[in-house]
Amino acid sequence: MSTASLHKELGRLVGADNVSTGEAECFAHGYDAAVVEPGRPAVVVRPQTVEALGAVVGFCGREGLPLTVRGAGTNLSGGTVPRAGGVVAVTTSLRRIREINPADMYAVVEPGVVTAELARAASRAGLFYPPDPGSMQVSTLGGNVAENSGGLRGLKYGVTRDYVMGLSFFDTEGNLIKTGARTVKCATGYNLAGLMVGSEGTLGVFAEIVLKLVPPPAASQALMATFARLEDASRTVADIIAARIVPCTLEYLDDFTIRAVEDYAGVGLPTDAAALLLIEVDGHPVQVGDEAQQVEAICRRNRARQVRLARDAAERDRVWEARRAAIPALARLQPTIMLEDATVPRSRIPQMVAAIAEIARRHEVTIGTFGHAGDGNLHPSFLFDGRDPAQAERVEAAIAELYHRALELGGTLSGEHGIGLTKRRFLPDEVGRATLAWSRRLKAALDPGGILNPGKVLGD
Repeated sequence: MSTASLHKELGRLVGADNVSTGEAECFAHGYDAAVVEPGRPAVVVRPQTVEALGAVVGFCGREGLPLTVRGAGTNLSGGTVPRAGGVVAVTTSLRRIREINPADMYAVVEPGVVTAELARAASRAGLFYPPDPGSMQVSTLGGNVAENSGGLRGLKYGVTRDYVMGLSFFDTEGNLIKTGARTVKCATGYNLAGLMVGSEGTLGVFAEIVLKLVPPPAASQALMATFARLEDASRTVADIIAARIVPCTLEYLDDFTIRAVEDYAGVGLPTDAAALLLIEVDGHPVQVGDEAQQVEAICRRNRARQVRLARDAAERDRVWEARRAAIPALARLQPTIMLEDATVPRSRIPQMVAAIAEIARRHEVTIGTFGHAGDGNLHPSFLFDGRDPAQAERVEAAIAELYHRALELGGTLSGEHGIGLTKRRFLPDEVGRATLAWSRRLKAALDPGGILNPGKVLGD
């Protein structure tokens, strides 16, 4: 189908003003936050209703057109990089929160709702939506569900899949498929919601999502502990978990990241520290007080140079501002940043931290490491100039070793970023070829034309 015909037919479905084949628009939607080659789509559409989105999906299915659905484009594994010549459907106009139900504690949202907007709406209703990816101020809930996004609170509260009660999605014929319910329990039919969460847009296109809300914690206490040695900080993480304490958040920054954040945000971090732990416990006030004391004692036992307790909410917010500034702080240091997602069992954090340092030395690459140490999910961030082939080659070799080492430690390729394009070559190493073949059969059955986000996760 010619570009002009494509523009006309899609315009008939979503309105001519919501279709673009312009060079600038197509270029802007040809990449995401991952370091991969962009793919220029033939057309970008912005459905204004869920029904229009379904019509676009059905049209692409009938015409055999590659379709990539995109929210804010914050994906870090190339999951929203489109197939060249295909269609990009942008869901950011589908941002209605259809229902907040305080009595039954759930929300019903369209896929383009921004994560932070739901969190604020839930808070106004006296409820709490815990998943908080680093991009939550701009990322959309459809993308969060597609990638099974995590966040700083994942250690205690879990990740996106733990809050999906039900959803509806379009198949490649444009039919609306429903799964799950608004009830606490649901054993009706196959668990299609479980299949769709983390499917990275390869099995269906979300129309509506039902998300669990919970009561907010009554109290919280944030702490910041500094260490002169990386190994002391990483051992502290393991000891806190071994003590059966589950903080709301337990974040780690290495010395390189500390200096970058302080230079960028000026929040008062100790730039002479080798490592920093940002910890928050929450719950009943008595429990919070007791756990904060235990955490402080464990930090000091592991030779923390200083343990500082936030005096009030404002100081606590400054602590978390420092953590959330890690990505922009590191990104401005070199032309290219590759933010990785190595995840290991929590008890293996000390070995993983040591392995990252060794990989950086051996391959002569710069790595700033931070992340959700409490749930084993680290973000080694490779900083380099991607225009230099020699640097790029060293980084690629270092990343391959990083993931092989994570798997050797009993870990996984992704804690929250997904597989997308960037990690699919490692997938057989984790799941095995039989699992990969089974997954391809499933994909072929649900998407026989191979139109849904082609090339992601399983390859072509």
